[in-house]
Amino acid sequence: MMSYIPRSDFLHVMTTRGFIQDCTDLEALDQALLDGVVPGYIGFDCTADSLHVGSLIQIMMLRWLQKTGHKPIALMGGGTTKIGDPSGKDEARQLLTVEKINENMAGIRRVFETYLDFSDGPTGAVQPNNADWLDALNYVEFLRDYGRHFTINRMLSFDSVKLRLDREQPLTFLEFNYMLLQAYDFMELNRRHGVGLQMGGSDQWGNIVNGVDLTRRINGNQVFGLTTPLLTKADGSKMGKSAAGAVWLNADKLSPYEFWQFWRNTLDADVAKFLKLFTELPVEECDRLGSLAGAEINEAKIRLANEVTALAHGADAAAAAEATAREVFEKGGVGEDLPTVELPAGSISVVQLFVQAGLAKSGKDAKRLIAEGGAKLDDAPVTDAGLMVDLDAQIKLSAGKKRHALVRPA
Repeated sequence: MMSYIPRSDFLHVMTTRGFIQDCTDLEALDQALLDGVVPGYIGFDCTADSLHVGSLIQIMMLRWLQKTGHKPIALMGGGTTKIGDPSGKDEARQLLTVEKINENMAGIRRVFETYLDFSDGPTGAVQPNNADWLDALNYVEFLRDYGRHFTINRMLSFDSVKLRLDREQPLTFLEFNYMLLQAYDFMELNRRHGVGLQMGGSDQWGNIVNGVDLTRRINGNQVFGLTTPLLTKADGSKMGKSAAGAVWLNADKLSPYEFWQFWRNTLDADVAKFLKLFTELPVEECDRLGSLAGAEINEAKIRLANEVTALAHGADAAAAAEATAREVFEKGGVGEDLPTVELPAGSISVVQLFVQAGLAKSGKDAKRLIAEGGAKLDDAPVTDAGLMVDLDAQIKLSAGKKRHALVRPA
């Protein structure tokens, strides 16, 4: 498939920057993109009040779609979140209330407002909610009109289903319905918004192909599907996680400084790839920066952190994060932009201090950090896990060389 050289700006960007895993018909999609504005969508379920960097590759696809003259549609799964997508999951997800789903949707909207232009016009982004049509479905009529286009044989062949069955883990009928509803979303968006393209991760390929087929059968329209590769770090670990947990895109969930640090700590082997996927620097510059070695690769990582943080939180936040990092690491200072936690004044164990500051996941984790010599209090090594600390002034905590926090009495 990739021997074909696209002529449209969007697919040229996607191919040269490494976004494409599979496409239902690359040449026909390329022609459609040349012929006029193509509305394209990606669905996001509302399971949290923010997205994390595991979703950033899809967000960047929508951003590039708009930058190359097409219409991005960030579909909110207000309806499908009530069920749960089995793709990539080992077990059923917790069901959320409508109120919580709407609250999460509002938080996710803030993410997209930093990456997309929602102004009126042919390429203005929109953010529909699939609850608008799924909530109104009459289930018996839905099964009669659309269920006959899906075979159990084919549905059982999809990786999202096989994974759970092979591990003998329960897959509820509720979740099994998810792929029908996602296909229905594509058909409905094609009908309502003229959507001609659905994009997503490689784990969504089966669901996307279902939607392409259903839209052709019901609406009589040719539409397309495009997926991205499964993204992992060079060491094989999952993208989107850090030592402290999920790397959220909203500043109220994760500070811009901590976000910046995540990218600054990128593995050497991932620098070029991440620059291409998560920044808008020219491909040639991404390759040049990724080929640097020794001390120079650290400057490339700072460039990566600055570019990604500027897109997510603004240029000022990126500059402040870099300044704080240089203050902390190069000059041994405190840094005004470090994550700050307020705790009740008084005596607290050093173990709980590290846990409460988010530098250790548990007391056991904090004790191991101390035993291995990685814990510091105001830049002095902590050697006694039984130490009690009087919290009556600001304290700087360090876990290893790269993770720091300030703790202040409330």
